[in-house]
Amino acid sequence: MATREITYTEAALEALTSAMERDPTIFVLGEGIGERGGNFNTTKGLYQRFGPRRLRDTPICERGFVGLCTGAAMTGTRPIVDFMFIDFILDAVGELTNQIAKIQYMTSGRLKMPVLLRGCVGVGGGAATHHSGSYFPFFVNVPGFRVVVPTTPYDAKGLLTTALTCDDPVLFLEHKSLLNVRGDVPEEDFSIPFGQARVCREGTDVTIVGVGPLVPKSLAAAEMLASEGVSVEVIDPRTLAPLDMETILASVGKTGKLLVADESFGPCGIGAEIAAQVMDQGFDDLAAPVRRLNGVHTPTPYSPPLEAAVVPAVDQVAAAVRELAAE
Repeated sequence: MATREITYTEAALEALTSAMERDPTIFVLGEGIGERGGNFNTTKGLYQRFGPRRLRDTPICERGFVGLCTGAAMTGTRPIVDFMFIDFILDAVGELTNQIAKIQYMTSGRLKMPVLLRGCVGVGGGAATHHSGSYFPFFVNVPGFRVVVPTTPYDAKGLLTTALTCDDPVLFLEHKSLLNVRGDVPEEDFSIPFGQARVCREGTDVTIVGVGPLVPKSLAAAEMLASEGVSVEVIDPRTLAPLDMETILASVGKTGKLLVADESFGPCGIGAEIAAQVMDQGFDDLAAPVRRLNGVHTPTPYSPPLEAAVVPAVDQVAAAVRELAAE
């Protein structure tokens, strides 16, 4: 397939545009997603292309329009809710956990719930505590959701294409620090299956499972450590529900040591879940305890220096690997 270099946002927009052309039941709701094209250009140009019936600006009433899309999905349409910042989704927790996540079970599969819930996550840009959440563990904890966290333009296009054909509710979480990352992406449509991790770099001494922006940071740390004689394998899970434990366990079987690096909070987090599953299924392969590296368990500061202090940096990833490799 022919490729060209585009940004993460442009790649996701290509997937959305193509899907809306194929499927007239897809429509988008959110604040500022119409003529303005979204706060992060997630719907840029689509209002002019598809009109106000399919790109509908909303008031600030998250529970209201999430409920509207829940009902619309039950009737056979494919709604997309663009939350701008995923923090705003928390105003609709009742609809999410008691309706969207459960309706397929409650109707014995007679009703589908093909709703896509997307928004920016993560710390960066001085967005402060109301606009910097990730909440991965919350969504993974609720049965019924697919949780997708792309880190590259290629994955953004391929995973969004899959999300837009999925009959289950999908959380599509885009870290704001990755939106302008550039990479080679095929011009043609393609999809990436959920539950299929990517081995970004092969290694033999330590495995890092990175989540979101910790993938490029882990790759940078691995490059540094290579000059010190430490061989690091880096895995990007790409989806957290379903989670590809098979790929993670195969890597741990090779290296014997695992670090899970995640910007979101440590207590009850994704790293804790991965560590527990590795201990349960891969204990005999471990040569050292599983380690976790997380953001500081605190509300996100507005001050840029304090903001930088609450998220793991490349040097911290490298230091954690050195300690693990020495055990």
